[in-house]
Amino acid sequence: MTTIDRVSTADPGELSDSRKRLALLILCGAVFLDALDISLLGVSLPSIKTGLGLSDGSLQWLVSGYTVGYGGFLLLGGRVADIWGRRRTFMAATVVFIVASLLGGILTAGGLLIATRVLKGIAAGFTAPAAMSLITTTFREGDERNRALGVFAMTGAGGYSFGLVLSGVLTEIDWRLVFFAPGVIAIAVLLASPLIKADGPRTGGSKIDAAGALTVTLGVMLLVYGLVQAPAWGWASAGTIGTLAGAVALLVAFVAIEARHRSPLVPLSLFRSRSLSTANLVSVVWAGSTIGWQFVATLYLQETLHYSALTTAFAFLPLGVIIVAVAKFAAGPLVGRWGTRAVVTIGMLIQATGVLLYLGVGVGSGYTTAILPGIILHGIGNGLVYPTVNIAGVSGVADERQGVAAGLITASYQVGAGVGVAVLAAVLTATGGADAGVAHFRWAFLVAGLFSVAGLLVGFFGLRPTAAAAVAAPAERAASRPLSEAAAER
Repeated sequence: MTTIDRVSTADPGELSDSRKRLALLILCGAVFLDALDISLLGVSLPSIKTGLGLSDGSLQWLVSGYTVGYGGFLLLGGRVADIWGRRRTFMAATVVFIVASLLGGILTAGGLLIATRVLKGIAAGFTAPAAMSLITTTFREGDERNRALGVFAMTGAGGYSFGLVLSGVLTEIDWRLVFFAPGVIAIAVLLASPLIKADGPRTGGSKIDAAGALTVTLGVMLLVYGLVQAPAWGWASAGTIGTLAGAVALLVAFVAIEARHRSPLVPLSLFRSRSLSTANLVSVVWAGSTIGWQFVATLYLQETLHYSALTTAFAFLPLGVIIVAVAKFAAGPLVGRWGTRAVVTIGMLIQATGVLLYLGVGVGSGYTTAILPGIILHGIGNGLVYPTVNIAGVSGVADERQGVAAGLITASYQVGAGVGVAVLAAVLTATGGADAGVAHFRWAFLVAGLFSVAGLLVGFFGLRPTAAAAVAAPAERAASRPLSEAAAER
């Protein structure tokens, strides 16, 4: 494991095990909300379109606007949390999230409704790295932190799956409830936030790198925007090429600025860690595979097998349940025993197998024989990989850089999700002629499987065999034993 600037030195003796578990519960509320808000609109979009008379383009931006805001502000959000104080940043951004949620349930103009979604995404760009870095600085690096991050990942998967089902239930009552529901949950999280350990603002080198913040935020937002719009514009169109070229230029400028700045937004020294750099690359291709696969599978279930939106949501329910179980009970202990390389490699292999099973689907495929086996394998792979890349992405990072490291790994996931959906949408378009049948879906599933294989190779060759095993050193395992035993008793 490479130590970056200074190894994290969170003193777990400052909080009792019960206070730590309470803090973890509250912080997991943030990732639950982020995941819930991404999936909650899925089933309700047709009702929203009818209720407000929105165009297909406007409807798309109810989802994409959140993603652009979220992905664009993650790095800035992580740095602000490191400087201004993580709990303070978490609470302030939660207030913005609540206001945007409540406004979204009231407004009737499509443009304003999209604006609230962008605002919620920006708020999530601050709460997510603040919450994750609060966890990594509260729990001792090793088994204790691995278990906490496993629960954190599990909660995200649970929020996404719960959102799919809840979306169908709330839409049956009134589609406006899908905007109000996250705000109500966020109010509960905000009221409980003072129970989290306070951390004051940093002193020394605490100025925000304004030029770096501007270039990376605009660069990532432009990249995500270009990827989202590429299927509609065409990959060879002037709009797509210009947008992506602009994003690349801004990100290159960002790297140049960071190399010269005395207090950079993202110190380039972070990437000297082979574990951190590899974890971010794995996160990109892993998200491209899993989110892209779900995008294609949803279309296949509804367009070919003629599932209703609510039936589709329930069809994916086992995915979330399995991810939750594997992330909570298996990922952390396996990382402690085998290390991150082994767990990522095995997880990506299982996920690739699950995705590639869909090469055999047809017009009359049954759920239990053709659909469910791939979902089960996909869930196991997800449950192993997601918490493990989070562990690898923050291991050995100094406390004062934990927010940035958390922002990096989450931003990698968002960019990967955008790449995966955009690429697979392009594959569907390119192979979906009038007589294509289900062939275009099979081509898209093949590409999603190749993303998983790429993640397997990157993880196997990029992560060192001992990288995560060192995280679970015997002394740290002994120090974290009370929490581990308490978690096992629950």
